[in-house]
Amino acid sequence: MTTLDLPPVAASGPAAGPEPAAPAEPRPEKKVRLGGVTSEDVLTVAGALVGSLALNWMLYERVLPFSGASGFVICWYVLFLAAYFALGRLQWGTLMVRERLVSVVAWSSGIAVVGLIIDQVGFVTARGLEAARHLNFFTESMEQTGPLSPIDSGGALGAIVGSLEQLGLATLFAVPLGIAAAVFMSEVGGRMARPVRTLVEAMTALPSIVAGLFVLGVVIITFGFEKSGFAASLALTVMMMPIVTRASEVVIRLVPGTLREASYALGGSQWRTVWNVVLPTARPGLMTGVVLGMARGIGETSPVLLTSGFTSQFNGNPFAEHQVSLPLYIWNYVKQPYDGMIARGFAAGMTLMAVVLILFVTARVLGGRVPGQLTRAQRRRMERAAAGAVARPFVIQPKKQ
Repeated sequence: MTTLDLPPVAASGPAAGPEPAAPAEPRPEKKVRLGGVTSEDVLTVAGALVGSLALNWMLYERVLPFSGASGFVICWYVLFLAAYFALGRLQWGTLMVRERLVSVVAWSSGIAVVGLIIDQVGFVTARGLEAARHLNFFTESMEQTGPLSPIDSGGALGAIVGSLEQLGLATLFAVPLGIAAAVFMSEVGGRMARPVRTLVEAMTALPSIVAGLFVLGVVIITFGFEKSGFAASLALTVMMMPIVTRASEVVIRLVPGTLREASYALGGSQWRTVWNVVLPTARPGLMTGVVLGMARGIGETSPVLLTSGFTSQFNGNPFAEHQVSLPLYIWNYVKQPYDGMIARGFAAGMTLMAVVLILFVTARVLGGRVPGQLTRAQRRRMERAAAGAVARPFVIQPKKQ
C-alpha cells in the first residue's frame, strides 16, 4: 500500500489560533444640531456687547475728544465686532468664527434697518398725530383754512383724492406697457430686444425732475394742455414704467422652461402660452413689481410740482385745473413756520405711509404667496366646475349614420 500525502489538519485544542472577536455593540448616534442658537452664542454676543460698550464709553468720555450720538453708535458697533471675533477665537475654529461673524453682521444689519423704519414711522406719527386725530383732516380741504387757523379746521381731502387719482391713472398707463415690454424682451426677443432693454435701464436711473420737465415741455407747453392731475399722471408713468418693466422681466425669466414646452406640446401658440402659462405662474412677482412702481410713483414730488400745480381747493377732476397730491401737500406745508401747518404736513406723511401699506397688502393678497398659487376666487371657480362635472351624467352619444 502507498501512503497518500494529505494536507495537515488544524489541531483543535489549546494549540489552535485565537477565536475571532465578537462584534462590538454599536454606539448610540449623537444628534448633530445644524443652525439654531445655543447658549454659547447668546453669552458670547452679550459679553461682546457689554465689553465693547464699556470700552467705547471710556474712549469717548475719558480718552478721545469725540462727541455725538451717531459716532458713539458707529464706534460701539465696530468695537462689538472686534470683541465678538476675539471671544469667538477663544472657543471655535477660524472657519466657525468667520461664519458666525457674518451671521452677526447680517442679523445686526437687519435689526438696524427695522430700527430705522420704526424710528422714522414713530417720528412722523408723533409729529402728525395732533392733526390726524381730528376727523376733519380726512373730510375737509384747505380752502377756508389759513396759517393761524386752529388744528380742527382744514384737512388733506383734496390731496388724498388727487394722489389716488393720479396714481390710478399712472398705474393704468404704466403697468400694461411695462409688462408688455417685459414679455417682448423675455419671450419674443429679436434684434430690438437689446435696444429696448438699454432704454429701459437708462430710464430706471432717470431723475424725477427730468420726467417732470419732459411732460411740461411736450404736453403742457407744446400741445397746450393745462397743468392738471392727468399731466402729473403722465410724469408718474414715465417714472413707474421702467421699474415695472425691469421687475417683470426678471420674474418672467424665472418661469421654468418646461412649462412652456408642455404648453407647446399640447398645441398652444406662443401668445396663448404667455397668457395662460407664463403670466399666471409669474403673478406674485408681477404684483411685487407693480407695487414697487406704485411706491415709487406715489412719493414723487418734483414731477407733480411741475405738471399738476398747487391749489388749496378741492378738485376731484384730474383732467381740468390744478390738483394737489399728498407729496406736494407735504412739501408746501411742512416748510411753513406755523405749528399747525407743520402738523398737517406730518399728518399727510402718515396718510401717505398708510396708503403705501394698504397698496402693498392688497397686491400681496391678490397676487398670492408662491408662484402658481391660485387665489380664493380661482379655487372657488375650479371647485364649482369640478362639482358640476361630477353632477352631470356621462352619456355616450350614438354615432350618426
